[in-house]
Amino acid sequence: MITVILGGARSGKSTYAENLAREGARHGGVVYLATADALDQEMEKRIQIHKTRRPSDWRTWEGDIETLPDEIKKLSGTILLDCLTMYMSRLFLSSPEAEGDDENAWFGAESKILCMVEKIFSSFIESPDRNDGDHLIVVSNEVGYGLVPTYQMGRRFRDMQGRANQTAARYADNVALVVAGLPLHIKGDGIRH
Repeated sequence: MITVILGGARSGKSTYAENLAREGARHGGVVYLATADALDQEMEKRIQIHKTRRPSDWRTWEGDIETLPDEIKKLSGTILLDCLTMYMSRLFLSSPEAEGDDENAWFGAESKILCMVEKIFSSFIESPDRNDGDHLIVVSNEVGYGLVPTYQMGRRFRDMQGRANQTAARYADNVALVVAGLPLHIKGDGIRH
């Protein structure tokens, strides 16, 4: 099963995802795929909050981000990827085309990034070792609800993130939009906690 949890900043999406993962821990353990980089003190504090909330028996993966789709094939149980937006940020910022004025070069780079996102979901589905009880939970930000960014890179990222969320929702069995800590189930039967 694949569940995608969307929401804005501080909407409660990670807490909701962690609660789903705790429920799944009864069926084979939890692997937490951490995608954020601690580039400054503020991010270090945010990462520490997430680490503190995580149960000690959860396995955490903080490996090379480019190998993420391959790693997902090897994992079983409940897999919590928090979050798709940070994963995409890393890929986006490592792409020199993100800043350039060449739209064709940017579209090519964006296409490669979106293919990597799609591989996360297809790798989970296509893994020959997948069990019926395995569950991929993906947290992602809805960045398109705010103001239109005044700079090109911001607009490019916002648009790319929106496309990635569409891809995630297409693969997902369940999609929830979390607002003020409350999940609104917009696809699937809805997993409620």
